[in-house]
Amino acid sequence: MNKLKKKIVEAGEVREGRVLKVDSFLNHQLDVELLYEIGEELFNLFKDRKITKILTIEVSGIAIAVMAAMHFKVPVVFAKKTESLNLDSDVYKGKVVSYTKNKEYNIMISKKYLNQDDRLLIIDDFLAEGNAMKSLINLAHESGASVEGIGITIEKGFQNGGNYLRNMNFNLKSLVVIDALKEGTIIFRDEQQRP
Repeated sequence: MNKLKKKIVEAGEVREGRVLKVDSFLNHQLDVELLYEIGEELFNLFKDRKITKILTIEVSGIAIAVMAAMHFKVPVVFAKKTESLNLDSDVYKGKVVSYTKNKEYNIMISKKYLNQDDRLLIIDDFLAEGNAMKSLINLAHESGASVEGIGITIEKGFQNGGNYLRNMNFNLKSLVVIDALKEGTIIFRDEQQRP
């Protein structure tokens, strides 16, 4: 997705520890027009999968999931990282380690929002080691739902998440794959080599 690549080059910042900061347009301040196009592209990639719900994790995946859901015309369910008084007590629970925050979270989804009839598209902003995806997949399987696809906005191709999910035969599509972040430079995977 050339528009996304261009935005990453113009507004993204490479930080120490192979961290790509895109909070000026993707996960703090939101470029809504770009997000709309991301949602449309995800729809085009997975429209033949008969998606009934989109699943993500709070917080950064929600905006992307909502934009995709507008095209699919299906609900978004997101895993919560914090318990609250208004969260149902009957929940699917898992754990996820955030790569960028180096912190473990408990995640929860009310059992009334996922079931064996659901055909899920799991969406997130980044894929690095795949910890969030693995946890969301486990919750989906626990509910009996089928994972019809995984849509990622930015995949860090130099980390293990993408290879792991592809080796597990998940239908993973990443809009942009970055093969290296070094010395302030972003090296994108050549479109011909993109999985």
